Amino acid sequence: MKRRIVTIGRECGSGGHTIGKLVAEKLGVSFYDKEIVELVAAKTKLSPEFIAANDEYFQNGSLGHIFGYGGRFSSTLHTQSALRDQMQFVQAELLREIADRESCVIVGRCADYILRERGDVLNVFIHSDMPYKVERSIREHALEEKDAASVLAKRDKARAQHYRFYTDQEWGDMKNYHLSLDSGALGVDGCVALICQAFAL
Repeated sequence: MKRRIVTIGRECGSGGHTIGKLVAEKLGVSFYDKEIVELVAAKTKLSPEFIAANDEYFQNGSLGHIFGYGGRFSSTLHTQSALRDQMQFVQAELLREIADRESCVIVGRCADYILRERGDVLNVFIHSDMPYKVERSIREHALEEKDAASVLAKRDKARAQHYRFYTDQEWGDMKNYHLSLDSGALGVDGCVALICQAFAL
């Protein structure tokens, strides 16, 4: 099988993590989501807790444009004092290294944009309507029913701001992905099957 990378963007509560993990298991390739937190922590010496709290959610404040790709490149990384800047730069480099060495599934972290110049990447976005996401989040993540919709909407807003800040593109825009799948309509297994079929093309 030729080497391929699947990137998965996902709305909170849509099951993107679960779908990505099942795709990786079915294809027999590596899976990266929370695993990236530990890899970045090892390289930066930042705490995993700090990285987990900041790696996909936009924070107000001064964030340097330090991704080593596209039009937002800073050649003065070592003058950057913000820890979040360091984290984002290292994370982007790690994703490139991973993509260079193995087939894998990568969830989130602007991976579709970071790897956009490669010809072996399949970019997927998982979404669904709010009732499905609320029901799933209550069942899978123990969110309180009265708060679930608000929590999910806020998390998605933060992800969208983070993505826009580092890519100048709109998170969830179908033009940025090869597949846009409704997990509520297709089911987890249906999404897994479609991604695996596309992976093999």
